[in-house]
Amino acid sequence: MNEALTIKDQIKKLIELQKLDADIYALKRDLRQKPEYLTSLKQDFENKKANLILHEEQYKSLLIAHKTLEGDLKTQDEAVAKANSQLSLLKTNKEYTAKLTEIEHIKADKSLIEEKLILSYDTLDAAKAAVEKEKGVVAQEEKKYLAEKKIVEDSVAVLEDKVKVLTSQRSMIVPSVPKISLSRYERVLEHTDGLAIVAVANGVCGGCYMNVPAQVANQIKMSKELVFCETCARIIYLEDDL
Repeated sequence: MNEALTIKDQIKKLIELQKLDADIYALKRDLRQKPEYLTSLKQDFENKKANLILHEEQYKSLLIAHKTLEGDLKTQDEAVAKANSQLSLLKTNKEYTAKLTEIEHIKADKSLIEEKLILSYDTLDAAKAAVEKEKGVVAQEEKKYLAEKKIVEDSVAVLEDKVKVLTSQRSMIVPSVPKISLSRYERVLEHTDGLAIVAVANGVCGGCYMNVPAQVANQIKMSKELVFCETCARIIYLEDDL
């Protein structure tokens, strides 16, 4: 029965479809962008976490170096104590003098280690403070990410529901359009980002805004077949002619 529709009636049906399809395409475009936005948010969050891990690793390395210095200091203390205990056992002034010199060298080395330890405490405190600061940043970023993620997921659910409703409305119109015309319309729709049929106003195509030749306009008025824009290939019609 639908095959008997006049071209003008087919155009009217296609215009109804176009209104729905324009909304469907817009909604689907938004749906495609949502995962990209979420990925961007997640990447920002992961970068903050990576920065925290880096600070934690730096702190651990400094802590290990600090523990090593403490071990070295303890070794020097033990060396000094041992050397001092040996002084009373020495029998000649030469041996005694040599041992005192050895003790002075050990103390000098110990002094250098103590200086490094003092600097190490300051460095450790700064590194620990940086870790705590980054933990706060990550905690804040995680809250932001999870909140935005929830908003996006809720938005996606709403968009998907809208697409379902529009698709259902579309399915009620589709059977009334002749298959050949529907096929041509959907093929154009696919290649023109959701805008397959447009009106000609003041001799200009509503899709590509190029002039429509007079003979093409006359072809539309004859209403014998669907007419396509010579520039953008969209189906074109005269609004006042319907």
